[in-house]
Amino acid sequence: MSRVDQVEDVSGPITTTEPRRLQALRTVLRTQLQQALAFASLLVIFAFFSVANDNFLSWSNVTGILLSTAVIGILALGTTFVIITGGIDLSLGTGMTLTAVLTGIFLVNFGLPLVVGVVGGILSGALMGLINGLNIALLRIPPFIATLAMMLIAQGLALVISGATPIYFTNVQGFRSISQGFPIPGLEIRAAVLILFALTAAATIILNKTLLGRYAFAIGSNEEATAVSGIPVRKWKIIIYTLSGVFTGIAGVLMAARLNSAHPSLGVGYELQAIAAVVIGGTSLQGGKGTMIGTLIGALIVGTVTNGLRIMSVSQEWQSVIVGVVILAAVYIDMLRRGKDA
Repeated sequence: MSRVDQVEDVSGPITTTEPRRLQALRTVLRTQLQQALAFASLLVIFAFFSVANDNFLSWSNVTGILLSTAVIGILALGTTFVIITGGIDLSLGTGMTLTAVLTGIFLVNFGLPLVVGVVGGILSGALMGLINGLNIALLRIPPFIATLAMMLIAQGLALVISGATPIYFTNVQGFRSISQGFPIPGLEIRAAVLILFALTAAATIILNKTLLGRYAFAIGSNEEATAVSGIPVRKWKIIIYTLSGVFTGIAGVLMAARLNSAHPSLGVGYELQAIAAVVIGGTSLQGGKGTMIGTLIGALIVGTVTNGLRIMSVSQEWQSVIVGVVILAAVYIDMLRRGKDA
């Protein structure tokens, strides 16, 4: 049962209103329960690492978790729209890298004003999303293949454009503060974290209160029925992938600002963490179901687990193993919720 069913049943008319209301109520309660369980899991993880290491709950470490979660969280917010439609985007990580490199080209090599360079970087992410959407919607290339190809293209272009060397923003005044600054006096929360929260609010409104969100749920629930009902599915798929690219562009700018440099080899693997955050947050890989708050909680869980393992001196190899196990568990739980066989 998707949000579109609460407004309009695209698969056929409903003769009575009471079953629809009951189904809508069950959907809302189920979504709230899943979010509560995800948040409870986050609290349990926090409690575990707090007992395991005394420094885990220090303010500096907590703010460090929020800062490291910002980029993954923003990538996850964008791809939540895509996954709700039943699609996937594997180009998130290298796409983020390419937008960071292009931002460096605009600001450092071309000497453009700060605002122009940042907007250019974000628009480059939107362009990649647009190309993904066109390949998937018009050329009918499966999302996995289309975005896998974009992942490789973005990775190669980032290396070619940068000359395989990092681009440093040392002389670009004000750029680092986009991520590392403290925009609210007296509040020791960095700008990147505030941007993550603001984008979560904006994405929630888009998903729940606009046609884009309504049609995303409809496409993910039953694409054929949505098309039969007169909704231009191809057009909305292109728009949704483009919007996801905007989030990728923002993440690339914030990553570059956080490091004060653009590393062309950085970003590989970020797409897996972002997708893991989406799945852990309760969005179904089969489409038609998901929330932005759940995605934010999922991103915080991924960031907390990664930070906790690091602070306990667990090797990078075992960190990857544990995150992989978490992803498998989240997907299996989703399959159980959907009543599917493993």
